[in-house]
Amino acid sequence: MRTPLLYTYRRCPYAMRARMALLVAGIDFDAHEVSLRDKPAEMLVLSPKGSVPVMLLPDGTVLEQSWEIMCWALNREATKSWWDAGQAADNLDWLARNDGVFKQHLDRYKYPERYVDPDRIGHREIGLEEFLRPLATRLEQSTYLGGSTPCATDLAIFPFVRQFAAVDPDWFAQLQIPALQAWLSNWLSSPLFQHCMHKLPSQSTIRFPSFGRGLSSVGREAG
Repeated sequence: MRTPLLYTYRRCPYAMRARMALLVAGIDFDAHEVSLRDKPAEMLVLSPKGSVPVMLLPDGTVLEQSWEIMCWALNREATKSWWDAGQAADNLDWLARNDGVFKQHLDRYKYPERYVDPDRIGHREIGLEEFLRPLATRLEQSTYLGGSTPCATDLAIFPFVRQFAAVDPDWFAQLQIPALQAWLSNWLSSPLFQHCMHKLPSQSTIRFPSFGRGLSSVGREAG
């Protein structure tokens, strides 16, 4: 095995951020598109948690968390600025809030049928007021959480904001949070994200197509 193997699922926000980091870093990798109803036995042996992403490195190391995969991909010379900016205290706090409380409200807004608490609009409002509005205020200060160029935290948070906005696009579009809406729109239209969402055959392992656009184009075209 000479190439890392990523177990992924196209629409999973955790898998999205792992794929985007690998593409930014220009790392060749094989990808296995997982069927959530029929998870491959090989993946479950590597990671009994049973959720994506999971990455098997050529030396046999298994990375079971998306942030670990992002660290492995970005914490190298060519992309160290992406990783280092993501380690700033305020950016680590944004990440923790995204993966913690915001994710909880997002799930209950998007999938209310899975929870005892049926107040999906209440969860939407809490997610908006406690996370998205403060994030919008932060993005009024600079184009990205990394400053004038994006960082690991931008990549990590974007898929979840995308998921929240997609539940009711018309409602999201009428909100008065222009800095966040512009940030989201820029990422959605970026060549990096479009490439990240390349559709793979289910239950097959193939070489993920190389991004091949160069780091200098990522920030400019994403913003």
